[in-house]
Amino acid sequence: MAHIALYRAWRPQSFQDMVGQKHIIQTLQNALREQRFSHAYLFSGPRGTGKTSTAKILAKAVNCEHGPAIEPCNECDACIRITAGSVMDVVEIDAASNRGVEEIRDLREKVKYAPTEVRTKVYIIDEVHMLTTEAFNALLKTLEEPPAHVMFILATTEPHRLPATILSRCQRFDFRRVSLQEQVEHLQKICEREEVSAEEDALSYIARLSDGGMRDALSLLDQVASFTDDRITYKQVMDITGGIPSDQFAEMAEAIRRNDVAYIMTAIEGFIQDGKSADKCVENLIYYFRDLLMIKMVPHAEGMTERVMDPDAFRATAEPFAAEQLFRMIDTLNHYQVEMKYATNPQTLFEVAMLKICTMHHTGSSQDAQSVSAALAPHQSADAGQIKQLQQQITALEKRVEHLLQSGVAAGSGKEGSSSGRAGASNRGGVSSSNRTSIVAKIPPHMDRYVTEKDSPSFVQIRSQWGRVLQRVKEEKVTIHAWFMDGEPISATDDAVLVGFKNTIHRDTTERPANRQVIESVMNEVLGKPLKLVTMMLKDWSATVSNQVETAGELQLVPEDGDSALSEQGKSSSEPWVDQAIEMFGEDLVVIKDE
Repeated sequence: MAHIALYRAWRPQSFQDMVGQKHIIQTLQNALREQRFSHAYLFSGPRGTGKTSTAKILAKAVNCEHGPAIEPCNECDACIRITAGSVMDVVEIDAASNRGVEEIRDLREKVKYAPTEVRTKVYIIDEVHMLTTEAFNALLKTLEEPPAHVMFILATTEPHRLPATILSRCQRFDFRRVSLQEQVEHLQKICEREEVSAEEDALSYIARLSDGGMRDALSLLDQVASFTDDRITYKQVMDITGGIPSDQFAEMAEAIRRNDVAYIMTAIEGFIQDGKSADKCVENLIYYFRDLLMIKMVPHAEGMTERVMDPDAFRATAEPFAAEQLFRMIDTLNHYQVEMKYATNPQTLFEVAMLKICTMHHTGSSQDAQSVSAALAPHQSADAGQIKQLQQQITALEKRVEHLLQSGVAAGSGKEGSSSGRAGASNRGGVSSSNRTSIVAKIPPHMDRYVTEKDSPSFVQIRSQWGRVLQRVKEEKVTIHAWFMDGEPISATDDAVLVGFKNTIHRDTTERPANRQVIESVMNEVLGKPLKLVTMMLKDWSATVSNQVETAGELQLVPEDGDSALSEQGKSSSEPWVDQAIEMFGEDLVVIKDE
């Protein structure tokens, strides 16, 4: 194996060396053949797909001494020096470290002068999305009216962050991820040239780990080849990269099917002892169950996933599971994967997720419940005991609240209670008898409009683009995304989107002004019009849609004749169930409002 890094040794030097970008190469070669160049190009796409390499090859092609030609000769002085980076007229700029307006102003001054060594000045600006707004404005005039002897090539992984005024002045080429087959073929060719023996399964796994980036695939191949002494096996690749073979996941799936909690706990402990991270295990399991779902539901699904190496084995594993069960598994794992980002002990969450999956379809069996408890006993800790105690307290509180609601309605229906309420309010300087007092759930106004529009074409369009909204929020601020993803769009009007939440904490955090501003800005960008964010709890929405009279977590206290029976917080009240509510939840949590 050569001592030089594989990516440097195998970096494309001509268009024919590029892997997986045929549509872009053909377009550029046609332009070179007809000598119809653009003054500005934008190369966008995932990392490691050949954007900068293509830019340098294009710079050589337009300046080749035997050209401009559809392929640089790589033999003339211009091609050799451009490859070495020693031509002053071909400038590569890293926008991440040269992002200010002063650097762009300096570029504008130098652009005016004619090239001294080659026929065309080429400026390659990498990661151009990192430029400041002022720098973009300074670059805009040059892109608008560039000198004839200058070509700009902008490269970025995030084209959506570029101003529309910049995008409209460039020819845009979107680089795609390199397919698994193309990557494996290229890696095999490299191994043959470098005289390295490699199993096809090993190269396939390296390609899958690179996620479509040829540069990452070459880096992994170089790392594995250095460790394996010129023979690369599938097991060695697994050991080096920390991967988990799919057959181990198949064994876990079989353990879930037969409800073998003891095996699952032992397998998780084995993963952690082998140095596997809990979050990575969960991510791989999500992919695995996704592939099982595709194999089960879609005919000839082998081409829709690049992780299935043995389709027959996947079909056999998927057969005992219902599609709905696989959906629930993926949903559960995805939920706990998000929680792991903020957990001090991710392994515990991994274990809880697998226990939940293993028991979700056996809730009616006492024997299964006993087997789960027996298997879990060795793994219980002080934290587990505290969680169980909290669950019991929550259940007791829910029963007491239900009792309070029933007794509160009964108390409010009697005239004696009403008169005592008036007397209490009079004696303690309470609210006047013309007001009604309640502890109200946060229900947005105009609910009838939201119910009417819940199946409208405009809302269906918004819901179809919601995945893009979540992705953009994640790109803007990942912490906001962690809370916001708990919600789901449930309706929309002309100027607002109604999002329902399962968890009150997630809703309250999302509604903070700074977080709301980010989300509304993203919705404006993705959905194409200014929309306000309106939130409510999903349980309240369900009650509203089904026209059921449910409190959905609120205490609605309405004494007869509209009289108020609530006193100031912290003092004795004429209604005992109000005092009990304050005693249970504390003065800080019980809010008494006048309508």
